[in-house]
Amino acid sequence: MAEIKDPENTIIMETTKGKVVIELLPNVAPGHVARIKELAREGAYDGVVFHRVIEDFMAQTGDVQYGKTGGEHFNPSRAGMGGSSKPDLNAEFSNVSHIRGTCSMARSQAPNSANSQFFICFTDAPWLNKQYSVWGQVIEGMDNIDKIKRGEPVRDPDTIVSLRVAADA
Repeated sequence: MAEIKDPENTIIMETTKGKVVIELLPNVAPGHVARIKELAREGAYDGVVFHRVIEDFMAQTGDVQYGKTGGEHFNPSRAGMGGSSKPDLNAEFSNVSHIRGTCSMARSQAPNSANSQFFICFTDAPWLNKQYSVWGQVIEGMDNIDKIKRGEPVRDPDTIVSLRVAADA
């Protein structure tokens, strides 16, 4: 298992394909890291589908409103259109590059519209640099991310089984 240097700034995501360990980057995107940890501690991401997964690009998840299986508003046809009940976040663009394993917030065309959805890059995606808020980097389990079913939308999508801050695990 990957060495967890800072349990308070590491998350462990169990997916239907296996475990993924993500090192958080609070010095790069403090507001986004705080939101991910807040939602993780509420169990908001548990059962959320990977609703948009594009080969050679990224896997997107995190719609806790419409993408949470068993949730009150779960609607596979609307997964990807929702967020959380919390306010949208101000952009925290940085010089951190979108490379394989980068975790970054999804948003609409409006720069300050990120809320709960995020994506993990399969490959380098330099066109996203300074356009999306990078908040983490996969340090273990990219092989499991690589196994996630592809599609827009995904048929019978994989899910986040649980997402926890390592300090709480």
